[in-house]
Amino acid sequence: MITKNKAIFLDRDGVLNDEMGDYVWKPEEFRICLGVPESLARLKAAGYYLVVVTNQAGIAKKLYAAADVLACHAKLQDACGYVLDALYFSDAHPSVSESILRKPDSGMLEKAVARFNLDVSQCWIVGDRYRDMEAGAKVGVRGILVGETEVAAFAPRVADLQAATEVILMLRTSCSARAS
Repeated sequence: MITKNKAIFLDRDGVLNDEMGDYVWKPEEFRICLGVPESLARLKAAGYYLVVVTNQAGIAKKLYAAADVLACHAKLQDACGYVLDALYFSDAHPSVSESILRKPDSGMLEKAVARFNLDVSQCWIVGDRYRDMEAGAKVGVRGILVGETEVAAFAPRVADLQAATEVILMLRTSCSARAS
């Protein structure tokens, strides 16, 4: 029997780095949120793949290029000790182009499920928008909403990634204890 893996899907802006208006694409303005490196290290140590899934519509709108996104991702990886296993982004925007990769569609998550042989029942998505929760729900992934931006009745809300990490690890521990 092939063992399936588990992952945490992470929205980027507002979860991993500070939200700074409509678009965050300049590496010199890209600020990692407090506690993110430590939270990612804890999740990694618990055996989760860490997968960033982010909409980057500014590319479709020609406000910035994919190279700018990749530069921000390089800064993120460096600040977090290179624990992120994959960083996917959708460069589409409905006013310009369509893509099944753009959240609330689930294409980025589906790519990771196939690539890392994931058991979606053991996965989570942490995001700051309802569309993040929708993308997770489409593939059967539980969600945790961070911040105060939106409401999703089917997902718990916490302050930040540090609090989301506590919820995930607490539930993982309590589920493991019940199974034994």
